[in-house]
Amino acid sequence: MAKAESLQAELEIKSPADKFFKVFTNQAHHVPNAASDKIHSVDVHEGDWETAGSVKQWEYTIDGKKEIFKEKIEVDEANKSFTMTAVGGHLLEQYRSYKVTAKVTPKDEGSLLAVNIEYEKLKPEDTPPHNYRELVLSILKDVDAHVMKIEI
Repeated sequence: MAKAESLQAELEIKSPADKFFKVFTNQAHHVPNAASDKIHSVDVHEGDWETAGSVKQWEYTIDGKKEIFKEKIEVDEANKSFTMTAVGGHLLEQYRSYKVTAKVTPKDEGSLLAVNIEYEKLKPEDTPPHNYRELVLSILKDVDAHVMKIEI
């Protein structure tokens, strides 16, 4: 059985931690407005926009192809972190498991965003999801810029 592996990154963002956190945990419908060249839509599949455990379906483009990511979100309000675990979509055709955890920490100005992508390969020779990490980081940067422009 393959073991779980991970990719990490840290970003300094300009957004206040509370506002940035709120977009992903309560208002994911804003993400296509922020990253329209990457994210085409986000729809609630089960539950609602605000409840942890709700399932959302994301339609996006990566490497010139349209794909779907169906995720279940878990939220840790106290630590300003959220985890999106893949429950369906194209990623699970390439990886046995895939989840993105982001933790937003306030700073004097802006916030620090720590991102961890945990995945399990289907086959040992499969490559790590570097392209998905770059997509996630690009979306997070776009959302940061968007949050600074809108009232949330």
